[in-house]
Amino acid sequence: MTATIAHRELTGLDRCDRCGAQAYVRAVLESSGGELLFCGHHARAVEAKLRPLTIEWQDETQRLHEKPALVDAE
Repeated sequence: MTATIAHRELTGLDRCDRCGAQAYVRAVLESSGGELLFCGHHARAVEAKLRPLTIEWQDETQRLHEKPALVDAE
């Protein structure tokens, strides 16, 4: 059976399931298709045990180092 996963960029509304901080990692579980969201800190803490149980490990932690785009106030 092949599962289709809807890939979407995580936003500021997505929150870590452990602490409520902004989520930068999304783990889709193989067994249920459910998803867990984590901040970078908690994702690193659970990755070794959780990643083998996932069908997708969406890691957007590189965005932590992006500088926000400035908007011209015309």
